[in-house]
Amino acid sequence: MNAEQALLRLGSSTAEAVQGVLQMFAPDGVVPGAVQVVPPDQSPFKGVMMPAVAADVSYVDGVTGGNVLVIGIEGARRLAAAMMGQDPMTVDAGGELSELEFSAVGEAMNQMISAAAMATSEVLDEEVEIAPPDVRMLESVEQGGAGWDHPGHATAVTFSFCGAPCTLVQLVPNAFILRMTRALEEATQQYTHDHGGDAPLGDALRHVAVRVWAELGRTRMPSGRVVALPGGAVVELDREVDAPIDLYADGMRFATGRLLVTEDGGLAVRIEQVLGLDGSAQTSPTQVPDPTPMEVQ
Repeated sequence: MNAEQALLRLGSSTAEAVQGVLQMFAPDGVVPGAVQVVPPDQSPFKGVMMPAVAADVSYVDGVTGGNVLVIGIEGARRLAAAMMGQDPMTVDAGGELSELEFSAVGEAMNQMISAAAMATSEVLDEEVEIAPPDVRMLESVEQGGAGWDHPGHATAVTFSFCGAPCTLVQLVPNAFILRMTRALEEATQQYTHDHGGDAPLGDALRHVAVRVWAELGRTRMPSGRVVALPGGAVVELDREVDAPIDLYADGMRFATGRLLVTEDGGLAVRIEQVLGLDGSAQTSPTQVPDPTPMEVQ
C-alpha cells in the first residue's frame, strides 16, 4: 500500500462517518462526494464557500494535523432546521444564522467531528486523542489559522446536505500514514495466513475492509418519534415475512438471500442470487446509502 492509497482509505472512512451523522437528521438529504488527495503545494480549502461555520479538532498525541468540517451559512441553517424537526428544504436562501441555529449546528458538528476521529482510530487500529472541537463562524479561509496548515498529507471531500455544499478536510501527519500502512499490512498477512495464502483480490485491494450487512426491511418515521419509542415497541417494516433479504457491501446491493437460524441460535443468510452475474435474469448492483438510525433495519 502506498501513501495515496492509505490517504484515500482514511479519507473515505472519515467522510462516511460524518455523512452518517448527517443522515440521522435528514436521511435523504446527503449526497456523497469523492475523496481527493491534496498535494502539499495546494490548499485543501481551495473553493470552500465562505462565510461558513467551521468545526475543527487537532490531534494531541505528539503529531500535527486534524479534521476540519466547513458548512456554508445556507447549509448550516438547513441543518439547524432539520435538528429542530423542521423541513430543511423550506429554509429560504440567504439570511443570517441566529444564535439558536448556531447552537444547534455546533452540537451537530461536534458529533460529526467526533465521529470522524473515531473512524480515524478504527483505521489506524489504535486510539487517536484529539483536542476539544472548536466551532466558529468564519468570513474567510485565512481566519482558520495555523491549525489549518497543510502538514504534508491531506484529503478533501465535498458533499451536499439538502442541496448545500459541505467540505471535510483531513490534515494527516506522516506518522498516521506509517501507522495505517502497518495496521492494514498486518490485517492482510493475517487473512493470507488464515486462508492458506489464497487471497481473493490483488495486493492493492485485498487489505480494504468493507462492511457487509443483510437488510430485512426499512421504514421511515420522524426523528421525534424514533427517540420516543419505548422498550417493546413494534416497528413495521416494508417487507413480508417470506420476502428475500437484500445483502449490501459498503452500500452496494450485491445479492439476495434467505434468513436462517444456525445450530447455536445465531442468525445467518443463505445467498440465493448474486446480482449481475448471469445476464438479464439479474440486475446490476444498486448503490444505496448505508443504514442509519433514521432508517430502521
